[in-house]
Amino acid sequence: MDPSSLPAYPSLETIEQLINIEKRGNCVPVYVELPADLVTPCMAYLRIAKDSKYSFLLESVIGGENVARYSFIGADPFKVIKTGPNEEVAGDPMVALQKELSLYQYVQLPEVPTFTGGAIGYVSYDCIRYFEPRTAADLRDTLQIPEATFMLVDTLLVYDHMFQTVKVVSHVFAPKNAGQVNLAFVYNTAVAKARRLAKLLLSTTTPEPPQPPITLGNQSVSNVGKEGYEGFVTKLKEHIIAGDIIQAVPSQRLTRPTALHPFNAYRRLRQVNPSPYMFFLDCGNLQIVGASPETLCKVEKNVVYNHAIAGTTKRGKTPEEDDKLGAELLASEKDRAEHIMLVDLARNDVNRVCQPATVKVDHLLRVEKFSHVIHLTSQVSGKLREGQTRFDAFRSIFPVGTVSGAPKIKAIEIISSLEQERRGVYAGAVGRFDFADDAMDTCIAIRTMVFKDGVAYLQAGGGIVFDSVEEDEYVETLNKLKANVRALEDAECMSFIDPFENFLSGVDAAYWFNLQQNQAKNIA
Repeated sequence: MDPSSLPAYPSLETIEQLINIEKRGNCVPVYVELPADLVTPCMAYLRIAKDSKYSFLLESVIGGENVARYSFIGADPFKVIKTGPNEEVAGDPMVALQKELSLYQYVQLPEVPTFTGGAIGYVSYDCIRYFEPRTAADLRDTLQIPEATFMLVDTLLVYDHMFQTVKVVSHVFAPKNAGQVNLAFVYNTAVAKARRLAKLLLSTTTPEPPQPPITLGNQSVSNVGKEGYEGFVTKLKEHIIAGDIIQAVPSQRLTRPTALHPFNAYRRLRQVNPSPYMFFLDCGNLQIVGASPETLCKVEKNVVYNHAIAGTTKRGKTPEEDDKLGAELLASEKDRAEHIMLVDLARNDVNRVCQPATVKVDHLLRVEKFSHVIHLTSQVSGKLREGQTRFDAFRSIFPVGTVSGAPKIKAIEIISSLEQERRGVYAGAVGRFDFADDAMDTCIAIRTMVFKDGVAYLQAGGGIVFDSVEEDEYVETLNKLKANVRALEDAECMSFIDPFENFLSGVDAAYWFNLQQNQAKNIA
């Protein structure tokens, strides 16, 4: 297949109609389409990101059983925004991002009804200091990473699992301040960019992640240890008794040296813990690997969604045992009480930026099955008020109560006084902000690993209430870290035995093939 001969859609005439005649906007996606039945998202990523400093792969498995329709794959952003004390941009990261994306008046095409470009990146938990200045504190900065990083991309792959195709998308952008724009030139440039990316995707070889020799048996070291974490629990219970807070979520961080290439860790994690939000972000000087179950803030056509998860039990070995365990979880007075409290907090966060009459709980206390656990979940939504934006919605919800506590601001202050350390990516956000000004999708950065300078950082916490037991809470954080620790250890062993083929030709491809086939049967 010759990429240079691939037809492009829509036509130049359609673009001129949308921009010059109908005045619908100044940014329109154009694409070429390829079959994807012989390439996986991981293979596609490796082919297009080989020589790139910045790149990403976003995937999703719903309910631990069904592949979401789209995966998004990109590299070589046209601009990178980094914020923080040692970066060019300081302060609230939403200000810089909103300014950058305000240039685009996006025109959505029915042929590509999903994300086609914008900003992909992370916002660290510590950015709460800009949204709620009262929470600002002088904390140790162990990781030394930017407070936020956004990759601005206008050319990427949209992998459609339902139809087994890949749309290679670029954009015709005619900014208002550019004078008389030659749309034919801009259109041909965008098509050429899409075809160049398609050429990389059509490569007959898939490059290996550069994997140095692996040393097995590296141990993880906690930043607080068992005694320290249990001390957090004791102190927080004192605050609860004093009436300062109802609940708070302390955390501990594990530090683990590893020579493992971060993408090999991601490939194993997506097998061990398939989740609604799976992501690999190469941010230049650090890489983020995650499999998060929980939406932080999602906006679709100016409707804001927040997904609350609280209450967890293990999966059963049979469907009958699953039903029994789910029923027990739903009947748990402690889990229900904690969950309702966090739903109320979510309603308050959404209500601050939405029309009050539109704020509602879409579903409450739903028993939802994930790959390894069963959760109680609820969803809150509302329509943005006039004068409020998706960035305001993000600020209002960030960080969610499930990683901070209630009342939220007081809980954050107390947690900072105990942990005495910046959290970094953990409990912040990872996701995308679309060119379309009424769309975004971010998850909570939990079940997430940060790789930097030959070290993997893993972090987890748990909700502390009046009747929490210190040792039990410590063990819960270890249980939450199990999937990531297992993914690291498995990937190290697989790379130690067989650096690449073990991943690509074996379980990785088979696992996703089977998921896609099962989904196809369900659709049929």
